This record gives sequence, C-alpha cells and structure tokens, in this order.
Amino acid sequence: MSTQPHIVDDKITFRELVLRLKGWTLVFWDKKRFIVLLTLLGVLLGVMASLLKKTRYVAETTFVLEESDLGGLSNLSGLASMIGLNLPSLGSESGLFTGDNIMELYRSQRMISSSLLSPMGPDAPEELLIHRYIAFNKLDRKWKKKVDLAAMDFTLPRDSFSVQQDSVIREMVKDIRKENLGVEKPDRKLNIIKISISSKDEAFSKVFNETLVENVNQFYKETKTKKTAENLSILQSQADSVRRVLDQSLEGLARFQDRVPNPNPLLQQGTVESKSRQVDVQAAGAVYQEVVKNLEIAKINHRNNTPLIQIIDSPRFPLEEQKIKLKTGIAAGAALFFILALLYVYAGTLYRRNFANS
Repeated sequence: MSTQPHIVDDKITFRELVLRLKGWTLVFWDKKRFIVLLTLLGVLLGVMASLLKKTRYVAETTFVLEESDLGGLSNLSGLASMIGLNLPSLGSESGLFTGDNIMELYRSQRMISSSLLSPMGPDAPEELLIHRYIAFNKLDRKWKKKVDLAAMDFTLPRDSFSVQQDSVIREMVKDIRKENLGVEKPDRKLNIIKISISSKDEAFSKVFNETLVENVNQFYKETKTKKTAENLSILQSQADSVRRVLDQSLEGLARFQDRVPNPNPLLQQGTVESKSRQVDVQAAGAVYQEVVKNLEIAKINHRNNTPLIQIIDSPRFPLEEQKIKLKTGIAAGAALFFILALLYVYAGTLYRRNFANS
C-alpha cells in the first residue's frame, strides 16, 4: 500500500506571483465601477467635512519656570552660625512644588472653574467666560432636558452655588480638559511649559488662556512662598513688638533723667533706678538687633524662594486657525474610501471562491 505524502510545498514561483497579481487586477477591473463610485463618495464626504467642520482657534502661552535655589541660603546660615547667630528654620521644603506640579495645577478643577467664573475682560466686565462657553457650545439647548442654564446665576460667590451649579461646572471642566486644554513641555530637558486653549470662539480662547495662566501662576507663587511668607510676617511682628519695648524703655529712662537731672553720686540708692532703666534699654536694644538680623535674612530667603515665571509668548489676535482644508478633505476622503473599496472587493472575492460553493 503506497503512502500519500502529506507535505505541501508552499513555495511560490515568480511566474505564479505574476499570474496572481494579474488575476486580482482583472477582478478589481471588473469592479471598477463600484470602486470609482465608492471613491467619489469619499471625495463628497471629504468636501462636506471640510465645509461643515467649524474652525477652531488656538491660543498658546509659553513661559519658562525657574525654580529657586536655596543653596546660597544654606551657606549664609553656616556663616551666620560661625558669628553666633541662631537662625530659625526659615526655608520651605524645596520638593513641595516642582515644575511638573504646575502642569497638574493647570488641569485641576479649581483652576479651570475659577477661570470660567472670571469676566471676559475690561471691555465686558459683566459677561463671564462661562456664559461665553455656554453660548458657542449651545449647551442651553443640549442640556435643556436636564438643567435650566438660563436660570442659574454664576455671578454669585462660589460658596453660594447650588449642587446643580457645581455639577454643571464639573461637567464643563471635564469637557474642557478633553476638548480644549493642552498642557505640555515641548522639551523634557527644559523648564519651558506651553499652555494651549482651542475652541470655536476666538475671543474665548484668548481670554480663557490668559486668565488660566494668570490664576495658576499666581496660586503657584503664593503656595511656593507660603511658609517663608508666614515666617517673615512673624519676624516682622516680633521686630515691631521689640521696637515698641525699646522705645518705651528709652522714654522711661529719659523721664527719670529729667526728673532727677543731677543725682547725688554719694548716694548709691539714687542711681539704682537709673542703672535699672539703662539695663532695660541695653537688653531691649540687643534683642532688637538680633531680631532685625534674622528679619533681613528672612527677607533674602523669601526673595530667593520665589519662583521666576517669565512669559515668553502670549496669545495675540488673530489666533492660529485649525480647520480641514478643502484639498486635504478631498484627498483623505478619496484615499480612505478607495482603500475600503479594494478591501471590500478582495474580501468578497475570497468568500465566494472558498465558501460560496461549499
């Protein structure tokens, strides 16, 4: 009994390859009308997309963030300890905020919502950014079955907002993060940060970008220097208090000397009060001198701890436009539907050859 070989030779010659390509070319040629019609449909859809897709306006702000360096203050503290100055802990934690943290602040709900509740600018102080956002997105129509946006007063203090108002703002913040806001570092090695806002309204993009950048950078500076500012305030209060004590001691010594201008040097008891008041003046003067030294060092620390945020580029009219050009829409639609037509013909032919007759 002869054994049938079960090994199939899967090699293909150049001639067979040419024949297969020729065969598929004939198949596609037979379906040329279908392929052309589908390609024309893609061209039509591309034209419609380029005409119906609304233009988006992009406002971009780039700034450089220079973190403070407290190394110089450490050296200053070391020198101060050598001459007998006992400096308090005046610095703040340098790792509390870094350059990446400010990027997350731009995405935070607090910063975005506070910017939305800001006015459009000096030309329209009564119109808030949130009103403009609702208008060009037509949210009053889209959400009319859920909420009545026209009845909501967003000019009230934030603590007076209702639960429904907070829910509306939360949904807007989510949409802005997803559709409008871009926060990135063009180069990870540099401390340059780019903030971009894109929307259908040119004025909204510009004003919202500027407002968000101002709010976040101001909050970042205040938080970064909060501890040093508190220490500076305490030392200033101590200096003012000690200065008042010193002034009172000087005034008391002057009154005593005016009352007893020429005390008898042979009577020691008469000089006790004078010497006591002089000791008070000297003690208050020494304390005041020490506090003033620490106060000046605290001022230097506060200035060194303040981050430098320098705006490089800010949005200006006219803003950059994002839209689908007519040529781009035609080319993309034609290419996409041409490929889809070829795939459809190819899959349909394979199905008929292998499964239709089985």
